[in-house]
Amino acid sequence: MTIAQRLFFCYKCGGKLQDVMRGNAKRLQCTQCGTVSYENPIVGVAGIILDQQGHILMVRRAQGIDYAGLWCIPCGYVEYEEDVRDGVMREVKEETGLDILPGEVFAVHSNFHNPRQHTVGIWFCCTVTGGIPAAGDDADEVGWFSANNIPSLAFPTDRLVLKKLIENNIMK
Repeated sequence: MTIAQRLFFCYKCGGKLQDVMRGNAKRLQCTQCGTVSYENPIVGVAGIILDQQGHILMVRRAQGIDYAGLWCIPCGYVEYEEDVRDGVMREVKEETGLDILPGEVFAVHSNFHNPRQHTVGIWFCCTVTGGIPAAGDDADEVGWFSANNIPSLAFPTDRLVLKKLIENNIMK
């Protein structure tokens, strides 16, 4: 689905949108006020949590949501007025019950696996500061996984992150 199939009216004045070329990209521009409507990716965040043996905490996606039954690094979308670090703390808490402190950014990837939604993911190295692992929100199970025991993954970009963790001898 293209932007022209989703948006018809200007978010500022309600005027009709039309396709225009801006540089070498097609954009939608309001015929009344001239505002350009950009289609930008949604930002997602994920928390990399490792135990003392170098195993990673992952969540199984719950029934009724996209990619149900498959596993992923705890993740979710950043809210509009939320800092990315606050977003990863909230998402990890919702899905795992753990309080975390996000550290350095480990990876950033564009996610094109869902044709309905282009996202950009930011994976943070995280330290657990409290809580007990328990599935919640979009997850129905949590588990610790070694490099030799990776479950079926929901997202191809998590595979890239796991590969980098293993290659750098961070995950064992």
